Amino acid sequence: MPKMKTKSSVKKRFKLTGTGKVIGTQANKRHGMIKRTNKQLRNQRGTVIMAECDTAKIKKWMPYGAV
Repeated sequence: MPKMKTKSSVKKRFKLTGTGKVIGTQANKRHGMIKRTNKQLRNQRGTVIMAECDTAKIKKWMPYGAV
């Protein structure tokens, strides 16, 4: 049986924690910063633990965990 391949885009963008949760970068930070308040920009720095509905999809594309 051949091994499943990890989706290349997923291994670049996400990591798994020790307990199996998925960490990714904060959304809505690509463009249009002038419209957003300074508080919004501060709160969107760094990484965030992904929602459960997104976690299922990401783990399917990362069958062996973070590589």
